[in-house]
Amino acid sequence: MRNKIFRAMLYVLPAVLYFSYYPVISFGSDGATNFEFNLPMIWLVLFDLFAFVLILKKKLLGKIFKNWQLLLFPIYLTLTLAWSANRVRGLLVVGLVWLIYFAGYAFYLLKEEYCDKKFWQNFKKVFIGSSVAVVVWLLVQCILDLLQVPRECSLLCLGCTSASFGFPHPNGFAIEPQFMGNLLLAPVIYFAVTLFRDKCEHKKLDVFLLFFFMCAVFLTFSRGAIYAMGVALIFFTVMKIVQMKNKRVLLIWPIMILAFVFTLNLQGIFASLSPTDDTYYTGVAKVLNHLSLGIIDIRDKSESGNTSGISADGNVADEPVIVNDEPRDVSTIYEAESAEVSETSSTFDGYVPESTEIRMKMTEAALATWSKDAKTILIGAGIGGAGQAMYDAGKSDWPKEIVQNEYASLLLETGIVGIILLIYSGVLILKKLKSANNNDMILTLIFGYGVTLLFFAGLPNALHMYLLPSIAAYGKS
Repeated sequence: MRNKIFRAMLYVLPAVLYFSYYPVISFGSDGATNFEFNLPMIWLVLFDLFAFVLILKKKLLGKIFKNWQLLLFPIYLTLTLAWSANRVRGLLVVGLVWLIYFAGYAFYLLKEEYCDKKFWQNFKKVFIGSSVAVVVWLLVQCILDLLQVPRECSLLCLGCTSASFGFPHPNGFAIEPQFMGNLLLAPVIYFAVTLFRDKCEHKKLDVFLLFFFMCAVFLTFSRGAIYAMGVALIFFTVMKIVQMKNKRVLLIWPIMILAFVFTLNLQGIFASLSPTDDTYYTGVAKVLNHLSLGIIDIRDKSESGNTSGISADGNVADEPVIVNDEPRDVSTIYEAESAEVSETSSTFDGYVPESTEIRMKMTEAALATWSKDAKTILIGAGIGGAGQAMYDAGKSDWPKEIVQNEYASLLLETGIVGIILLIYSGVLILKKLKSANNNDMILTLIFGYGVTLLFFAGLPNALHMYLLPSIAAYGKS
């Protein structure tokens, strides 16, 4: 019975991860921290409790301490609570980190309970099935927006409706499109790796599904997710050519180009059908301008109403920026939302440089706060304390602010010591992955997720980045 429950919890994991924000259970907030639970966090707590019972029953707890070097990083994070600028948030982050670490150990210690061919066949079915279902929901969100259904019903986030760019860019059940695109990196990488293995049983179906999920990532219109997908696939392509000297893997790129062209046309059609005065051409022009950071500009300047990304009231907006794990458009940083759908003109006419600049500004603020004294340089401001530390240093105007770059955030919160321990842990993990059955898939996942961390910071909405590679390490090829 215990084994069945354990397997059932693992089976539902891929589906649960897609509900990374909706539904959300809120317990309010204080001046610098929001207290919220989502389904993946609830799953993680319940899974760890059940796994702990199984590990105790099988007398496997001692094996955790045989790999004590991997625990140095979370132990150090815990110690930094003593000088954290925000101990409440820090305590929540540390608790989540320990839960993630224990889940990883549980996957390893209890792999005999689930690591067989039948389990992985069923696990893949749930993974693929839930991924397809979520992409269908993304399309439904777009249709609901075009029908002018309120975003409170469609679950579209602030700035995700056609009022912003003339076409919707859906966020699914995630907090915003970047997290949705980030979640879809897993099926993209899975099918990219599977397709170019020698034993590919369903090649035509795999080609279609790779195309399908690539289109979904482009549909989110999240530059962070799109860039990460491209860089991850470049990494995979180079890795396979070097390892196998097989240039067949280059076929990934025609598929990706076709996915981009298809989605580009779809976004143009959405723009022409939206309640704004946008056309197919303006929609396509905005996509190209935005994704190229303003380099590609085919917009009709004579008809352009707003090319700067600044709205009539002086505010700016773009794809949502996450602040302390809550949706906060660049527009809502100044407490302004994108124009309502009832208005004829969409708010933005292409690339919004302010969305990039504000991320750079927060990274610069974090680095400036980190370098202000020797103590912070060495041991940081304490876990969870980045926002408060930047606010106290006069580098931000809001104590809930978070750095839109996980690496800069960790440097500020843990200092040089924390970064060294993190790198050390990463080296140990990579050594262990050499013998993993799916090391090409896992390495590509980790690389892709590593790229996305340049664009946001936060744990509650990104548990897939840690749990999926951990469990995939024991999967059957």
